Amino acid sequence: MYTAMRLLERDFNTETCYELLPEWKGIDVRITQLSGGITNKLYRIRSEKGDYTVRIYGDKTDLFINRDHEAHALKEMEKVGVSSRLVKYMPEIGVTIVEFIDNSIVLTNNHFLDEALYPKIVSPIRKIHNSGVRLKKIFNPMFEVGKMAAILKDLDVRYDEFAIDETVKRLARLSKVIDIPETDYTACHNDLLADNFILIKEGFEHLYSAPMYIIDWEYAGMSTKYYDLADMFQEILVPREAERRIIREYCEDIDFDKTLYHIDLSRPFPDIYWFLWSLIQLSISKIAFDYYGYGKTKYENALRNIEFIGNEYKVTV
Repeated sequence: MYTAMRLLERDFNTETCYELLPEWKGIDVRITQLSGGITNKLYRIRSEKGDYTVRIYGDKTDLFINRDHEAHALKEMEKVGVSSRLVKYMPEIGVTIVEFIDNSIVLTNNHFLDEALYPKIVSPIRKIHNSGVRLKKIFNPMFEVGKMAAILKDLDVRYDEFAIDETVKRLARLSKVIDIPETDYTACHNDLLADNFILIKEGFEHLYSAPMYIIDWEYAGMSTKYYDLADMFQEILVPREAERRIIREYCEDIDFDKTLYHIDLSRPFPDIYWFLWSLIQLSISKIAFDYYGYGKTKYENALRNIEFIGNEYKVTV
């Protein structure tokens, strides 16, 4: 059996598919490497027996991803109707296989400017948050930021151009202002970037149980719905008015001001989380990606949002 490192480093071919899926041995297989993976390598594999996505875990991703928790989230969210089916889970060789969602479009940030799509975008998010599912991971935003900072310190690398320790302390003070107990957490995706929304194409809706699916559940866990939405807004970066319309669609115009307030206060947390994640990846990942540039942008966005919170809500941290 292949090791995770060997799978990352070798060509992914028909023999690899036969190793992962012995039941496919001897039949024709079509393989396509998928773009967009900046943590793992992704492949689409097709045969007369199925159409799947293979995720090969990135090097040392076990530092911050619990694959058992991810597999549990996949199984639970398939039941909710927002995720594709888990086909095989093979953590011993660093592989997860799920059904590929065909006849679909991967969203881009520009799709979040189309108000006609808001009901389809918001529906799976609301389903997740209202599902009542208890995921295994507790994703406390402050704890997760602290954990990422600790991992970075353990790697013994220095980035003196960023005030990391002071920024983490500022978020700790902000967390006390937000003050949402873990008993109020709901199931959350925690990585709602546009690439993780899969829209079924017009004319194919009858083949699926929902018009929109969400993929990549590596960071899923029990968290605050406000963090989940803040993370999405910090990824899609749409104008403020578009954000307000999406929030109104999400909360069905109930408790809009409260929802907006908590989302706004939550904004710096995902940016600092992904900033620290990027610096960690810069040290450990073998995938070609501008982790430093991505992280620097996240850090600068977080500082702007801390300033925004002070101006808008008179919350100084």
